[in-house]
Amino acid sequence: MSKEDSVTTNNDSEQPVKQFIEGCIRNDGQSQQALYKHFYSFAMGICLRYANSRPDAAGILNDSFYKVFKNIASYDPSKAFQPWLGKIVTNTAIDFYRTNLKFAQHIDIDTMDHPPPMITDYDHLAYADLLEMVQCLTPAYRTVFNMFAVDGYSHEEIAGILEISVGTSKSNLFKARQKLQEMLVKNETLSYKIQSPGEEERFLQARLNTKIQ
Repeated sequence: MSKEDSVTTNNDSEQPVKQFIEGCIRNDGQSQQALYKHFYSFAMGICLRYANSRPDAAGILNDSFYKVFKNIASYDPSKAFQPWLGKIVTNTAIDFYRTNLKFAQHIDIDTMDHPPPMITDYDHLAYADLLEMVQCLTPAYRTVFNMFAVDGYSHEEIAGILEISVGTSKSNLFKARQKLQEMLVKNETLSYKIQSPGEEERFLQARLNTKIQ
């Protein structure tokens, strides 16, 4: 499974990060602030994928770091810190929408008509443009798309976490990709090509036309 814990970066190997973590375990305010700043971009990138807006993302981010600081003593220093952080941020974002929003029920994917022809050249789409389009999706579509296509959850796992049926999870993913296809055609944004590291690269690799399984 390719969730946040599959991410590896050089951030964890830096000595200052280890010092920040040690300070956070001692509940040192300056260390908490330093750790927050160091991983702000990474964590905010996850929040923006799930959020309706930047203010919502900021709220999720703050809740995430509250949980990080509260539970940092349980972090295993023999393992990379960023994946541990990323998992907390992702779970916080999912919890936010599971708590505050109702997921509309849709017909099972098996009962749908055949989908329209899919565009396949998504590697040339800029991260910022794809992120903006994903944020235009309904919360139900956006959350399932992120969980399945980016964070690697199965439909069975999504159904259990969001308390929806497997068919609804598949339907939401199908509809999310369909809406993104429509936006791509409308906005004619296929001329971009960038190479992005880390979270952005993983997001770009979330194929919108991958066969639903």
